[in-house]
This record gives sequence, C-alpha cells and structure tokens, in this order.
Amino acid sequence: MRATVGDRLLVHGRIVGQHDRIAQIIEVLGTDGGPPFRVRFEDGHEAIMSPGPDAVVRPVVGRRE
Repeated sequence: MRATVGDRLLVHGRIVGQHDRIAQIIEVLGTDGGPPFRVRFEDGHEAIMSPGPDAVVRPVVGRRE
C-alpha cells in the first residue's frame, strides 16, 4: 500500500452496522510512500495508522502515477 499526502484512506467497517470511515493522509511516515500514515478523519481526529486489508488508499484526483 502506497500513498502520498492528500490521498484519502477508506477504512471499511469491520462489524455489522459499523460505517466506513474516510481520513485524509496528512503525512507519510514510512519509506517509499508506505505506512504508517498520519491521518485526519472527517471529525478532526488525527491518528497514526498502519492500515490492514480492510483499508484502501484513494489517490488524489488528477495525480499522475
């Protein structure tokens, strides 16, 4: 999993009734774009995450790979 600052991290709910959460990646702490990432959720909460298989990076629209 690779990301750049500004990408979105979509974390799928892990149990029935739990909603997906979306966070903006505000800092990439790993090497070569890898985790861990510092993220900011929509409610303003910040966390350092090493996402698992229940998460997907959504690149910034218009960014060239």
